[in-house]
Amino acid sequence: MVPLSYYLVLSAVLFTCGMAGFLTKRNIITIFMSIELMLNGVNLSFVAFAAKWGMLHHRLALSGQVFVFFVMVVAAAEAAVGLAIIIAVFRTRGTLNIDQVNLLKL
Repeated sequence: MVPLSYYLVLSAVLFTCGMAGFLTKRNIITIFMSIELMLNGVNLSFVAFAAKWGMLHHRLALSGQVFVFFVMVVAAAEAAVGLAIIIAVFRTRGTLNIDQVNLLKL
């Protein structure tokens, strides 16, 4: 059996990579993928804790999976709406560079 700490370290690495990509990249698509990577890191920690607590308390066995389901629903909605906004921005501005896209300025 794999210890809980391994899952949490992997979750932290995924979240940190997503955060680094979000803070350093200037392309909207890359920022969008970085946000998804952070959500996947959080999902991994939810599932790891649910598996650990599920062995100790049977009533808490599905709580982590329920949280993961809701995070995945939010991520799917974000993907649908976010990609539509990204396509609209690219059609109007002709670029996906965050520094060159200023929607408040005509």
